[in-house]
Amino acid sequence: MTRVLDHVGIAVRSIQEALPFYQEALGLSTFHDEELSSQKVRVAFLKAGETSLELLEPTSDDGPVGKFLKSRGPGLHHLAFRVEDIRGDMLRLSSQGRAPLETQPRPGARSHQVCFLHPKHAQGVLVELVEGHGR
Repeated sequence: MTRVLDHVGIAVRSIQEALPFYQEALGLSTFHDEELSSQKVRVAFLKAGETSLELLEPTSDDGPVGKFLKSRGPGLHHLAFRVEDIRGDMLRLSSQGRAPLETQPRPGARSHQVCFLHPKHAQGVLVELVEGHGR
């Protein structure tokens, strides 16, 4: 079972303030942006070689990213890995004592199905599983 890094999530206070660094200094281009009202976040994806960066801007202080920024400040939020069968992976992980934070996959950015794994299972790193077509 080979896993491919889908994207790296980075919490920012403002996507518009963060973009110049990634676009001008690093030469990355934005290929997708959207607002996920269910997660109280706005996202922008930038192409970075075979993977991408996801900038996460909270639309509310009481959403997951808003709470993250309040407690930890901007920076690395999560690593996301592409999977073929998210439900099967969720069952497998649960049977290993590594139950995902969600009991069922939920809609994520770019029309993908996602779930998150508790940071305690990955030495403090929040891990996202992503199932979906396209990038």
